Amino acid sequence: MYTRTDNPLHIVQEVIDNAADEALAGHGKRIAVTQHADGSVTVDDDGRGIPFGLHPEEQVPVVEIVFTRLHAGGKFDKGSGGAYSFSGGLHGVGVSVTNALAKKLEVSVFRDGQFASLTFSGGDVTVPLEVRKLASGERRHGTRVTVWPDARYFESAELPRGELVHLLRSKAVLMPGVTVSLTVEKAGKEPEVLTWTYQGGLRDYLQQTLTAEPVVPLFEGERFAGANESENFAEGEGATWCVAFTDDGAAVRESYVNLIPTVAGGTHESGLKDGLFTAVKSFIELHGLMPKGVKLMPEDVFSRASFVLSAKVLDPQFQGQIKERLNSRDALRLVSAYTKPALELWLHQHVEYGRKLAELVIRQAQARQKAGQKVEKRKGSGVAVLPGKLTDCESRDLTLNEVFLVEGDSAGGSAKMGRDKETQAILPLRGKVLNTWEVERDRLFANNEIHDIAVAIGVDPHGPNDTPDFSGLRYGKVCILSDADVDGSHIQVLLLTLFFRHFPQLVARGHVFVAKPPLFRIDAPARGRKPAAKIYALDEGERDATLDKLRKEGAREDSWKIGRFKGLGEMNADQLWETTLNPETRRLLRVELGQLDLVQTEGSFTRLMGKGEAHARRELMELRGDAVEIDI
Repeated sequence: MYTRTDNPLHIVQEVIDNAADEALAGHGKRIAVTQHADGSVTVDDDGRGIPFGLHPEEQVPVVEIVFTRLHAGGKFDKGSGGAYSFSGGLHGVGVSVTNALAKKLEVSVFRDGQFASLTFSGGDVTVPLEVRKLASGERRHGTRVTVWPDARYFESAELPRGELVHLLRSKAVLMPGVTVSLTVEKAGKEPEVLTWTYQGGLRDYLQQTLTAEPVVPLFEGERFAGANESENFAEGEGATWCVAFTDDGAAVRESYVNLIPTVAGGTHESGLKDGLFTAVKSFIELHGLMPKGVKLMPEDVFSRASFVLSAKVLDPQFQGQIKERLNSRDALRLVSAYTKPALELWLHQHVEYGRKLAELVIRQAQARQKAGQKVEKRKGSGVAVLPGKLTDCESRDLTLNEVFLVEGDSAGGSAKMGRDKETQAILPLRGKVLNTWEVERDRLFANNEIHDIAVAIGVDPHGPNDTPDFSGLRYGKVCILSDADVDGSHIQVLLLTLFFRHFPQLVARGHVFVAKPPLFRIDAPARGRKPAAKIYALDEGERDATLDKLRKEGAREDSWKIGRFKGLGEMNADQLWETTLNPETRRLLRVELGQLDLVQTEGSFTRLMGKGEAHARRELMELRGDAVEIDI
């Protein structure tokens, strides 16, 4: 849950990230990593050093708390004068997980004219804190951590050399002027030493990494919010970027948030994608370069872009404990708002380069549309008449198209106004869908709702062992969108029953999804360096966690307003787009069959949905009824 288990790189990275945060805060110029011959790793920095005085409440040395308690580091002090205004975030567990998964861990601190040391084993203190005065000539500040990863917790005890080198080199790139080194000790041999110091920042790094010649010169820039930003961003938030457009497509795509590598991307990359697309499209339209019949899509621009992006976000929220993907919704708006005008200005100042870039992305759009037309021709001429209440999308590209099965006409109206007309279709459903668990396949189309669903999707009902014809499939994603309440959950179950029973191959191929709209909207006041904001919470648990976080950030009790959505119909088009429809910020869960025995799964469905299973359902409610929470 908290770390990767294929190798110990992540637990070492947590220590490196702490050293990088010191440098990012302006308190260090050197990070040295040493791989010892005995398998241990040392991370040494010249920052301020971890405090080792007694915690005022715990009466335990602060350095001990940092390495043994979850969520106890200085990164949680975000207020004025906090240790880290911009750090790697609060979603991971930091060096406490490093300590827990180490056979041994030694910490040495140089601070306030003193030297302090502490030793752990298996997460517990084995040598208590020892403090002495610094000797003459001894360094004045910094932290040194040596960790012996416990091989029991990892598939391999070896650190992946390529990933470690890439991680350290990227730290040097993102912190110009900071020297990062890696020393690899080998028994009986001279140690190998690699050192990185970049003065040219992202441009030098991207140029060295690219394998193809850019079509136009590199587009680079940076912008950070000032104290009185009108865009409602916190002071210091912003991004640095460097982008290269090539004929061969993206060769380098690296993004970081507060120096943390986000290998799975996230909302900051989505912001860059949106900014680049909007600026290029605006240039093409202004100069009348778009050929007739060509429709430009964001991926036509983004698929040609190699980039390095470094974002600074005051309070980053990540998906997963190892921080591989950024989830902060505001990061999309932040990066887009800063890159779009910069690229627009650059294109208008260099019209010749703008035309070259326009030619590149238009060729990509034409190739995409041509490929889509080829697929369309193989579908044959027998096309069923689409249901009248279906609001279809314009694209015919299965990789982009998605249809939302929406509960109710009012929600369907908001969804129609808020959707992306190019790729998103809306099919409103009236009332509860028929329970189809015990309905014969040849009787399905007697129900209008199910008939419309099947025709809209373009796949006929089938069994688990059938080989249905998918040549008529019209959407790559079939998304169930219902209210975040009991009735909405019931409709969701009825639709999942339909797909599992009568469209099992649609599920097996990964085409069925469940959208997760929020239940609450919290209007948060300005607090500290964070401006006022609207925060959406999926359920009561996220609502309570958000309120706890607001209190820690200094918000006065009850200074916020909490609104509960009684249904999707209460959301306006913009809210529905931001929270549920926008591919970059929504929560969309893929429905998978998983590893469960299908016979066992069918038995569960029979108990839940079978007409003659009232007694079994009563037993289930008696057994699990106390787990239901009622929120009136």
